[in-house]
Amino acid sequence: MASVRREAIIDRPADVVWQQIGGDPTAMAGWFPGVVSARIDEAAEHPTRVIETRRGFPIPEEIVLNDAVVRRFQYRITAPMFRHHLATVDVLAIDEHTTMVVYGTDAEPAVFALVIGGATGVAIDELKRQLEEKG
Repeated sequence: MASVRREAIIDRPADVVWQQIGGDPTAMAGWFPGVVSARIDEAAEHPTRVIETRRGFPIPEEIVLNDAVVRRFQYRITAPMFRHHLATVDVLAIDEHTTMVVYGTDAEPAVFALVIGGATGVAIDELKRQLEEKG
């Protein structure tokens, strides 16, 4: 198993940043590379987000935790190509105007952590760009 962590400091309040991550789990389609849509599957046994990639592949993600109090969002990709996957996104207030986002991925096979880790670095940079541009 491998783990990759990416982080960014965003010049926006933590509550504003949280809205794009856990406040609306489908909003990631607007800032995560290669993801064209995201929806919540209400019929699934566990809370599930299904993302669709640019290549048309649906990827189911079980939502493990969506905690607005601590601003932590965790999900597990349940596609059969993964033996294990857990992503954790923490939104941490540095002060009332500045936030740190930490996006971690644990995966097996290990190569998936590297691939997803690269994408998450680009994703949080895009999230930062969008939020600071609005601000």
